[in-house]
Amino acid sequence: MEIAEMTSLFSDAIYLVVSMVAVLVVPGLLVGLVIAVFQAATQVNEQTLSFLPRLVITLLMVLFAGQWLLQQIADFFHRLFMNIPNIIG
Repeated sequence: MEIAEMTSLFSDAIYLVVSMVAVLVVPGLLVGLVIAVFQAATQVNEQTLSFLPRLVITLLMVLFAGQWLLQQIADFFHRLFMNIPNIIG
């Protein structure tokens, strides 16, 4: 396997990881930002007020995007396993 093919394989893997993490983390970050602004405006410093909505949003994103996430990783591994003869020889 040539360097260009290996580089392409690694870049696809990194892109997959970044996109999967972004789908799960970005909504939680946005909700956390909104809640932080609300807490700063009202001066309410309750820890569960910031933790619970982020947890719920993350779990909802796993629920809604879980099938897409699993399909993406299955496609990548299928492509990787089909390229094993090219990698070895």
